[in-house]
Amino acid sequence: MSGQHGQDGQHGQDGPDRQASPLAGEATPSFDRRYREMLGAGLDLLDQGVTVFDAELRMVAWNGAFLRLLDFPPSLAREGMSFEEFIRFNAERGDYGPGDPDVQVAERVARARSFQPHVTERVRPNGQVLSIRGFPLPHQGFITVYTDITEQRRTQEQIASHQAELEAHIRSRTEALRRSEQRLREITDAIPAAVAYFDRSWTYRYANKGYAQWFGWSAHEIEGKQICEVTGQEVFAIVSPFVSRALAGEQVSYEYTLTGRDGAPARACSTLVPDIGPDGEVHGCYVHSVDVTEQRHTQAALAQAQKMEAIGQLTGGLAHDFNNMLTVVIGNLVALKENHPDDPLTENFVEPAMQAANRGAELIRRLLGFARRQPLEPRPVEVNELILGMSKLIRRSLPSTIAVSTASREPCLVAMVDAHQLENALLNLALNARDAMPNGGELRIESSLEQLGPHAAADLEMPPGDYVQIAVSDNGMGMDGSTMARVFEPFFTTKQFGMGSGLGMSMVYGFTKQSGGGVRIRSRQARGTTVALLLPRIEEEQPDNVMPEGRELRDTDLAGKLVLLAEDDADVRTVVRMQLSELGCAVVEAENGAEAADMVENIPAIALVISDVVMPGVMDGRALARFVRRFRPDLPMVLMSGFAESQSGLDADVNLPLLAKPFSRAKLLAALRPLGA
Repeated sequence: MSGQHGQDGQHGQDGPDRQASPLAGEATPSFDRRYREMLGAGLDLLDQGVTVFDAELRMVAWNGAFLRLLDFPPSLAREGMSFEEFIRFNAERGDYGPGDPDVQVAERVARARSFQPHVTERVRPNGQVLSIRGFPLPHQGFITVYTDITEQRRTQEQIASHQAELEAHIRSRTEALRRSEQRLREITDAIPAAVAYFDRSWTYRYANKGYAQWFGWSAHEIEGKQICEVTGQEVFAIVSPFVSRALAGEQVSYEYTLTGRDGAPARACSTLVPDIGPDGEVHGCYVHSVDVTEQRHTQAALAQAQKMEAIGQLTGGLAHDFNNMLTVVIGNLVALKENHPDDPLTENFVEPAMQAANRGAELIRRLLGFARRQPLEPRPVEVNELILGMSKLIRRSLPSTIAVSTASREPCLVAMVDAHQLENALLNLALNARDAMPNGGELRIESSLEQLGPHAAADLEMPPGDYVQIAVSDNGMGMDGSTMARVFEPFFTTKQFGMGSGLGMSMVYGFTKQSGGGVRIRSRQARGTTVALLLPRIEEEQPDNVMPEGRELRDTDLAGKLVLLAEDDADVRTVVRMQLSELGCAVVEAENGAEAADMVENIPAIALVISDVVMPGVMDGRALARFVRRFRPDLPMVLMSGFAESQSGLDADVNLPLLAKPFSRAKLLAALRPLGA
């Protein structure tokens, strides 16, 4: 029992001869007896056990439920039974567990004598759970109520167990969701795209690492902030119309420019996908953005390269035709001058015509330089020495208000390049810098070793590797974006009419590309311009094996030699035939490569072949040269062209002189002299 007032007291049961649970002795009047019988019968109707003990801890009332709940024998259920007897019965049968029964009884009786209210629970050895509540009565007695709460506790335990299982499941699912969300965030942070979500109030609810860093925030900082606060007013003014359309249910894509993390302008392409619920309402938008800065740069560079290539092809074609015409003009003017040396008309008319024709030839050479079809004589050149030598000429060509300085980051830089063309390029850049500094300034020429990685090399359309860089810088007016986009186009110039041909930068660009290099240009208005030429670098000890050595003639007199002239242009053939005749040569002519090959095969007396490179039919000048090398290996041959191409189109074992149109008789003789007969 509980050891408190009646915790374990038992109050009677319908015993064998019970007469309505007595409340008083037999000596009471009949009214009192009937009253007690009626009260006892009423108590027996209760499911809860009830006992009442007086101040001497002797039982004065009980009901049958008390005896059943505590499993007491009917012999204990009589008026006047002491509380101690009930406690001892329980202690001796082990209801209180192991221990001395006398001690267990004494403790519980002592607590009961305090007559204090109490509420306790006790689990009986059979597993039954009883709720015991004791309350003091007047005259220091007390009443105790016993309730069987076994099923209630079992139900509560089941509910608690189910609740614990549910809570454990919820915790497990919550942890799984947390891990899933963390994994999803790690995935979205890892993908090379900026991902975000904002709701109808234009408030960000999610952003991956890339999106947040794109605008200079962390992923946690951006959540809960308005779009305008995150992007800034400049970008917000661009994107807000697209956001409005997306929140109206339309999927939209757009591009915008902002300042990147490195401070340079960056280009982003974004797509907004509306989040439409089952009710058709737009709850927000998903954002997918990609940095397309490099892609747009590449596209612009490709478009520029394609444009330059197309212009170069057009320029090369025009140059070929003009050179043929100038060959005829110059050839006839030279013949006219030589045949009438003392005629005053020669000086008045022929000389100006010759000068104009020569200027036209120089103009065509610049066009060929841009088209990358000019004749080059590449050889190892120590760039530092060339720059020092050119700096003297440049200083004399510039006004005293412009200071010229040179510098080198490497003691020895050797590039494979045509030295004469490189000098022309540097002089052109220096003169352009002079025009950009009308009030004076500083011109600096600096050489260095530049290592190009795959990305930088791809931007310049060059293979990765080591290059010699020559940077020409000024602090002049600089250029805006539209000027820089066209700076290498032929005939484009910002100078006043008549002050320049617009071919200087075109020639520099074409020469550098033809040499296997590239050009980088940086310019800021009012700050100046830097043009950097990158040329293939070679080791210092590499031998000069670019130009083949010719064989000297045993007899420089060409008189009596039979020369085969292959040229499709009849007027050019006439001029060249005249020049050869003046050198004492006999000439046979062919209009195309096939006809020339037939003559080489059937006329053994032919001692020299001069052929145009570009001829109609299946056999051009290169093919004819290969045929001549196979059929008559010792037969000397000279190629001539309005393009003045290099030897790259010939076989490796075919090294021939290349004569650029237009040419004079002296240049023709110079080309023929090193050949063996």
